[in-house]
Amino acid sequence: VQLVESGGGLVQAGGSLRLSCAASGLTFSNYAMGWFRQAPGKEREFVAAISRHGGSIYYADSVKGRFTISRDNAKNAVYLQMNMLKPEDTAVYYCAADRWGVVGTTARDYDYWGQGTQVTVSS
Repeated sequence: VQLVESGGGLVQAGGSLRLSCAASGLTFSNYAMGWFRQAPGKEREFVAAISRHGGSIYYADSVKGRFTISRDNAKNAVYLQMNMLKPEDTAVYYCAADRWGVVGTTARDYDYWGQGTQVTVSS
């Protein structure tokens, strides 16, 4: 299983970014997918998660109303649209896959992880 994130970068506060995660080596539609982030000196935290066919979606309170998670099972990809970015959103963002198809909100719920993509929001 391989997960590869892309789309990170440097953006000013109030701006937008769209992260992508390309999955391979798995039957993608069997997996729930999540996005997490980790800022320097902090623990990895939950951002958003989506069920196998997108029927259930969860967000952390800190991103609700600003971020949107989606997936395209035909393309084996999951996305995170991030709008109204704030400096406190600065972190390495990781996508993760849960082989049991359970939409979890903790890191231990997930079995496979990408290498991460850096998002930096300047004030």
